Amino acid sequence: MLFSQRKKLKETLLYLFVLCSAQHSAHSETRQVNGIVGTFLSFPERVLKSGNLLYGDLGNIAQVYPVKQSNTNLVKRFKDRLHWNNVTGFFTLSDLQIDDSGVYTLENADEDEGKTTHTFQLTVYYVLSKPQVTVHDNISCTVVCSVENGREVTLSWYKGGEILNQTSSPDLNITLSLPLKVDEQNRDSYRCEAANPVSKESADVPNSCIESDPSKVTGKNMYSINVTLQISRQYQLLYETISMVELIL
Repeated sequence: MLFSQRKKLKETLLYLFVLCSAQHSAHSETRQVNGIVGTFLSFPERVLKSGNLLYGDLGNIAQVYPVKQSNTNLVKRFKDRLHWNNVTGFFTLSDLQIDDSGVYTLENADEDEGKTTHTFQLTVYYVLSKPQVTVHDNISCTVVCSVENGREVTLSWYKGGEILNQTSSPDLNITLSLPLKVDEQNRDSYRCEAANPVSKESADVPNSCIESDPSKVTGKNMYSINVTLQISRQYQLLYETISMVELIL
């Protein structure tokens, strides 16, 4: 009697284990997917016969029916942007916007393969603009690299493959800036790089730390300009004197 009860208990536990394993395999972990503003994204799982696509608190935003028909205009904000391909089975969201970011759940109700659920965390990013490098101090050869901030943007100075300095900010409304004192003789080895998960842009140090704007030139460069101007004035006076003598004669 006791043996029979133990055997029955083992069978029950085995059944529960198999049931839990099946549920775990049907509900996969959340996967991260990235998108770029203005482009499109195809979710990396498909619905071949019937199923649904859900988005955050909005719930069901698209349905696929067994007759290979679909309704992808259930929610106004996704109208004409969300499509289902009845050949490949993939959902595609076009003209991505920042506020399309969020959790999407794909439910596949295929009777042959069993019901499966796939969850995706979509994050949409802007493509970065090229960072700008400007001369801050021509005497010490200090330059400043700047770029418009955005989601998960980092701004870094490199010398060769080594990171010299790096900055980021949670405030998306600012411009990131990063100064650096440059060894002008090794100027070609420096680069400024802006990066986020979907794009990367870099800029080099200008050819010289001397600004082309005379109002920003100081020190010995200003002295050189003054000397040049004085010599130019002396030549002008000499030319005018010679011209007057020629007129008198």
